[in-house]
Amino acid sequence: MSDSTVEKREFKSELKQILSIITHSLYSHKEIFLRELLSNASDAIDKIRFNSLENEGLLGGDRDWKIKLAVDEAAATLTVSDNGVGMDREAIIEHLGTIARSGTREFLESLGKTDAPKRPELIGQFGVGFYSAFMVADKVSVVSRGVGETAAVRWTSDGLGEFTVEPAERAGRGTDVILHLKAEEAEFLQSWRLRAVVKQFSDFIEHPIVMDVEKGEGETKTTEEETLNSRKALWLRSKADVTPEEHRAFYQQISGDFEAPAKVIHYAAEGALEFKALLYIPKQKSYEMQFGEAKVGPRLYINRVQIMDHCEQLLPPYLRFVKGVVDCPDLPLNVSRELLQHNPLLEKIQKSLVKNVFQALEDLKTSDYDAYVTLFGELGPILKEGLGRDWANKEAIAKLLLFESLQTEKGKFTTLAQYLEAMPEGQTDIYFMIGEDRPALEHAPALEAFRKKGWDVLLLTDPIDPFVFPMLMEFQGKALKPADRHAPELPAEDQKKGEEAAAAFQPLLTLLSEKLPELREVRLSKRLTDSAACLVAADDGLDAHTERILAKLRKSDEGPSPRILELNPEHPAVQALKAIHAADPADPRLENHLRLLHAEAVLAEGSRLADPSDLIRRINGLLAKDV
Repeated sequence: MSDSTVEKREFKSELKQILSIITHSLYSHKEIFLRELLSNASDAIDKIRFNSLENEGLLGGDRDWKIKLAVDEAAATLTVSDNGVGMDREAIIEHLGTIARSGTREFLESLGKTDAPKRPELIGQFGVGFYSAFMVADKVSVVSRGVGETAAVRWTSDGLGEFTVEPAERAGRGTDVILHLKAEEAEFLQSWRLRAVVKQFSDFIEHPIVMDVEKGEGETKTTEEETLNSRKALWLRSKADVTPEEHRAFYQQISGDFEAPAKVIHYAAEGALEFKALLYIPKQKSYEMQFGEAKVGPRLYINRVQIMDHCEQLLPPYLRFVKGVVDCPDLPLNVSRELLQHNPLLEKIQKSLVKNVFQALEDLKTSDYDAYVTLFGELGPILKEGLGRDWANKEAIAKLLLFESLQTEKGKFTTLAQYLEAMPEGQTDIYFMIGEDRPALEHAPALEAFRKKGWDVLLLTDPIDPFVFPMLMEFQGKALKPADRHAPELPAEDQKKGEEAAAAFQPLLTLLSEKLPELREVRLSKRLTDSAACLVAADDGLDAHTERILAKLRKSDEGPSPRILELNPEHPAVQALKAIHAADPADPRLENHLRLLHAEAVLAEGSRLADPSDLIRRINGLLAKDV
């Protein structure tokens, strides 16, 4: 073959960075490369099997599915071969020369934030599994022949920035990945080492992973092809027959996680609809979820034939952290992906899966509360998305939520069920307040009446809370109300006292409303006990925290919507305003003091003053008068 048939190309810039990092061995678990290559080979076989469901001619005479490991000690090479779908010239350049994935930059950034033992999972999570070969090889060649192609193509690179593509020979469809191992990685030429890695990471791959091994001694020595993986489809076995170690290994294989799962969901549905499900709830967010690229849904099999790697119809997006497998023989083998989207059986399966996921989370909350608290800290914000997306399961989701509240210690939590159980006599609703953080909410003037009455208030500080929690309008027949818009009902005697105060203050309130036209209203408060004033939203308005978030998202210069200023009629400062007004309604001090109280209220709710210098001038003016 002449040199003129060899085409040399450069990797894209971000891929160069990844290859540089991988080549310099920043990963502590180098054996992960074999898991990634075996997984790619298995996917290639699954793809041709799926494509052949509608076109058997694609297979030709090659139906003996296998992945083969071949070692050449003299050449120091390890080859991973498959008879899967293969690649043509354009495909090999696209798949091995670039990474068309928006998460690549995040992958690079995350390396510096991740401890070395956890770095291997980044490879699988960010779709750069093939390049892990450069952890152990100083040169990698890929020979591949695509379906229907008469010739093969060879891709070669040393991982330093360039690769070559040239014609090649291969007997049939599939791909060979040839790793020229570094001298210090010779252990991966040993059959015992390869057996151990396959057993640890790829034992449950459906297709046989084989290797030629020598048996016997002397003249009786023979070479036999040995299958290294058990090929046990865990989801088809009895729940009692699967060990925790097997679950952990299978979960790690399909998720890229190095932790054990927090909870295993393994069951077989029987009756009108039969299917087997094996799902895993992780202990923490995966890297793909942290960077917003998580794919939804478990793998879908039909009689052990993988139809989809992620079937979105099997789980709702707010359960995207759940990994696993569903095998349903009732689905037709020749079903297309488009038809799957409209198959009523999938809706029935989803209802069953969701119910079982909820039950598993509830079981964990009951049996190992500390583990559940840790899990909820990682996955709770994702689960909460269901409040706004899944109306049928809102209450089931609500039962799983944990909350800090006025009456919980810092770092401790309550549930809605516990909140209801602890409600004192006379309280008929559940109250919550949304804000930046717990300290800001704890000191909010709007909660003073609740604290005085001994009523608890849920403190919501997750960034997603303002957008989903208001959609949970009731729980077990009790209304959920924002504490900054709904004050506790006063006793009859206090109500009469309040009516008398309102009548006495009405001329002042009317004047103050005229002085601050940017406010929606100035009124007396039923909620304040210690503070002189507070700002609240109207019943149809948004709380201040939500408005601040929306303003940042819109990047708008629009100010907040008109608010209501509430004054505490018992507070000395407000009593002083009343006295000034009674003496002279035209006294300029009225507007000055009112604007001070308004500024106090703005700061107390966590908002920014439109003109901080105005507050400074007014305070300095008061100080000067006291000298």
